[in-house]
Amino acid sequence: MLELAVGFFVLAVVAGVFGAGGVAGMSMTIAKWLVLAFLVLAVLSLLV
Repeated sequence: MLELAVGFFVLAVVAGVFGAGGVAGMSMTIAKWLVLAFLVLAVLSLLV
């Protein structure tokens, strides 16, 4: 899951460099949610 988040972050940076603001914004939003989900699952797995 963390690999997907990094991939979407890289996609957002590349899209931002080329001027595709909509794609960059959406990719950053997806990456942010994936990192959040990863952190929640990591904390839950440490507690169980």
